[in-house]
Amino acid sequence: MTDLDALLEKAVADREAPFLVAMTGNSDGMTWSGAAGQRSPGADATTDTVFRIFSMTKAIGSTAAMILIDRGKLSMDTEVEAVLPDFSRIQVLEGIEGGKPILRAPRTKATVRHLATHTSGFVYEFWNSMIPSYMEIAGHPTIISGLNASLHYPLAFDPGERWDYGIGIDWLGKVVEAVDGRSIDRFCHDEIFGPLSMPDTGFEVSAAMKDRLASVRARGEDGSFVDFELSPPANPEFYGMGHALYSTAPDYLRFLRMFLNRGELDGQRILSEGALDHMLANQIGDLRVGLMKTVAPPVTADTEFFPGREKTHSFGFMRMEEDVPGMRRAGSQSWAGVLNSHFWFDPKTDVAGLIMTQMLPFADPAFIRLYERFEAGVYDNAA
Repeated sequence: MTDLDALLEKAVADREAPFLVAMTGNSDGMTWSGAAGQRSPGADATTDTVFRIFSMTKAIGSTAAMILIDRGKLSMDTEVEAVLPDFSRIQVLEGIEGGKPILRAPRTKATVRHLATHTSGFVYEFWNSMIPSYMEIAGHPTIISGLNASLHYPLAFDPGERWDYGIGIDWLGKVVEAVDGRSIDRFCHDEIFGPLSMPDTGFEVSAAMKDRLASVRARGEDGSFVDFELSPPANPEFYGMGHALYSTAPDYLRFLRMFLNRGELDGQRILSEGALDHMLANQIGDLRVGLMKTVAPPVTADTEFFPGREKTHSFGFMRMEEDVPGMRRAGSQSWAGVLNSHFWFDPKTDVAGLIMTQMLPFADPAFIRLYERFEAGVYDNAA
């Protein structure tokens, strides 16, 4: 697939990304991999580059909960406060008047399904102007701090009212801990990373991973890239399943291939076939995934994947409800991390793909155009 290799090299040369690692696979294995640029000064990007995968962590957190659902220990309809009584303190933020937040009790009870599908009412401060104002007034820490106090964001709407993107899966990790009894990091290692042979995926940077960890860059006003510091905190009060993991393209491809193989990989079953089908189904009914309008342009651009096309949410991923000509098919699942590490898998065509870097802003328009060309190239080669 020399055309894909050339695409990566040209993208780096054209400053669409500071460096790139990309990989494709199917149910049988990896089908192609490539890398271009320098992951850090003096170190070329390689396919085993270690990434801060941020919100790619969410799919793993949802899978952890689905494992418990599959075992009959939890339900998608379980009310969160029935497992975590502290959740009953969460209120809805209706507005801010005279420098004071106006809060009320939610009209509906948030469930495990709401947490996993971003319909719980939680919205990140990057995509809702009221939330950062509230955080400043209340002295509320960001979820990235790893502090337990950071979980208590107010809701921006009542659970089940709409789709909007926030910290629900951080709470979902707490649900898994409470139901199972193991810490979320131990649960993930025992139930997912170990069985799937993902040695370079973890909540801390191991000695073996340290020299391969990429640097973070941000796009400057002139289009060039400048150094930027952004990482999950080491040894936090809690590991947030919305953002806390480090991983590599080969490891994450194994995770995606488990879904293409109907819940198992290399003889290791993670989910029953029935649970997998339930997990990948539309779990938000008539609601739709839409535009996330930025209120923090240095962190994220306005974000909507495949604008104008029908998108719902499964228990772990954004879900396409229609074919995209020359690209992914209906039923495909995807998401991304804030430093522009993106993935999808397409059960209908047995294709999985990743294209990853470490740069801000998220959904940088030049990077999104690159992602589209890469995906189209993957399907051209698979045809």
